[in-house]
Amino acid sequence: MSDSYSGDQVPAGVRADAFSDKGASNIAKQLQLARPFVVAVCLTCLTSFSAFGQVWLKLPENVTDPAGGRLLAATGSRFRDAPLNWRSLGLVPPPNNGIATLAREGMDGNGVSSPLLSSSNFSIRFAAFSLAPPNKAWASLNVTRVAGFNQTRANERVPAATHNSDTLTWHGITLYGTYDIGIGWVSHGLPQSPYNYGSSSLVNRNAAGSRFLVEPNNLSQTGVGVEGTEKFAPGWAVVFNASTGINPHSGQLANASASFIKDNGLPRADYSEALDGVRAGQPLNDEYFGGISSTMFGTLTFGRQRALGTDTMLLYDPVSGGYAFSYIGDSGTMAGGGDTEDTRWDDAMKYRLTYGPVHFGAMYKFANGTGGCYSASANWTATTCTKENPHNNAYGFNLGGEVLKFSSDFVYQHYNQAIGVLNPLLGPTSLTQPYQSTTDSINTNTINGPNLIGTDNTVYGIVTDNNAIMATAKYVWDPLKFYAGYEYIWQNNPKNPLGVGATDQGGYLMSGVEDNTLVKEKLVQIWWEGIKYTYRTKTDVTLSWYEERQNDFRSPPTCSVAAGFRSSCAGTLDEGSLYTDHHFTKRFDGYAGLAYSFVTGGLAIAIPHGPGVPYIHNSNFAPTIGGRFTF
Repeated sequence: MSDSYSGDQVPAGVRADAFSDKGASNIAKQLQLARPFVVAVCLTCLTSFSAFGQVWLKLPENVTDPAGGRLLAATGSRFRDAPLNWRSLGLVPPPNNGIATLAREGMDGNGVSSPLLSSSNFSIRFAAFSLAPPNKAWASLNVTRVAGFNQTRANERVPAATHNSDTLTWHGITLYGTYDIGIGWVSHGLPQSPYNYGSSSLVNRNAAGSRFLVEPNNLSQTGVGVEGTEKFAPGWAVVFNASTGINPHSGQLANASASFIKDNGLPRADYSEALDGVRAGQPLNDEYFGGISSTMFGTLTFGRQRALGTDTMLLYDPVSGGYAFSYIGDSGTMAGGGDTEDTRWDDAMKYRLTYGPVHFGAMYKFANGTGGCYSASANWTATTCTKENPHNNAYGFNLGGEVLKFSSDFVYQHYNQAIGVLNPLLGPTSLTQPYQSTTDSINTNTINGPNLIGTDNTVYGIVTDNNAIMATAKYVWDPLKFYAGYEYIWQNNPKNPLGVGATDQGGYLMSGVEDNTLVKEKLVQIWWEGIKYTYRTKTDVTLSWYEERQNDFRSPPTCSVAAGFRSSCAGTLDEGSLYTDHHFTKRFDGYAGLAYSFVTGGLAIAIPHGPGVPYIHNSNFAPTIGGRFTF
């Protein structure tokens, strides 16, 4: 899947030293009688604007030195960037030959903002002149980003909601969006689906012959959104964000469930492109949340939000989650902590706090939906169906930081009753095909009588309880950026099973559910590495490699060519990609590249029931070319 979101920004570790000039007379006057000072202010500003635009870095009011003296309270003060070589960092320098203007909001000097760079994690030192040489008295200040603004968005280069006249902003509300589409060729592929929002570059279990395709969302998820902020007290604001993904080739809302459902009842040879994913036709299938942000105490939001693993993947994936060239972006298994449907959490609270170079995040998801029911008998009736309750709560934690040009993050996630949708269901034209029928959620007995839940417009899936630990790193060595990451996932049969009729993403019902598919614990490892080279600030060349490896969780472990592989046998999936992305303007860029992927062992089994039904082809070669426009 590719929910992964996609994002274009990562911590850049930029450091600027700025000194006031003669225009800052108000500051100088206030400080003549105060102790001279040098103050360091660490700003974390996660943005999704293009690397060729601006981003407004917002300073809370009442920035003070250790003695309590106020530091920033002047209008029109100018600060000079002294030692920073902007282009050496692969960034575009601010306008006016490196001079950035710091202007206050309002008449009282509160809420100072400055348009600097569309990157993140700026460490800025402000110094003011006084009548005596400055000493080394340092003042520290926690500045936390505002949720919904200047944040990483999956695969979306969009402006932050600010007072920048270059954004579609009105009274603190900003409209943003992305359109990304291309043309590709696949050595083994399927016809495109109007509901599929992922790329066709990754090896597909049901793909057959070669073909040319219209490829959507290769670097970014096409979509539109609106975000806003409203200050209601000094240092406090209410914030919101609402966004959705759209398929650029069909105009349909991104709907992974529908991409499976349209194949229900069809023989395998008639399938079209399908994927499991968290976007399931919801009107707002990306994010929909609101909350409160404090410059001192952090940001707390509630609603449908990206998981902490998704946020981190977007920052440390060399492709920033782009579907056409990133396995961890297209699959979503890593970002979701074991299942691609968990890259976004409904009914979730998320807390973010930044202090200097360190940031912390915590997230909790409340249980929601319905749990369905099951029958201990093969003869299903309403009276023999025992009700199950949803226990699909989840939680996670994130800790990260940055030192000079090195940044790193660690994430832990736990998700109960995680759902992974499988292949399409049986139907009138597929009865002779080796596909699963609807089954009992507890003992996998086939439902022989009339279905309590019809197979029309429903899905079939496996349920597990998941845990995942992720570690990531990035290093900037101009003009190169190095990326690496690793995740360890362990899955078990759910402590609280789901039943037939349980709800899945988008409110779809499950007419087939399996809760006891694991004979023993399933272990998954995913790692990746990549390098990005920036040529003259406008052209990026990115090379990356991804691998997923699972253990042999069969008992006994009879996995061999002679014995016949099952999906519970050990196996690997690998993908490598190389692409070039050139920014013609800050709003429009074009890209071209290729990806190669292949599977082995248990991961090369298309239908996970014995005897295993293998992939039609175990590899795929996919060159792609396209363009992207953002606003």
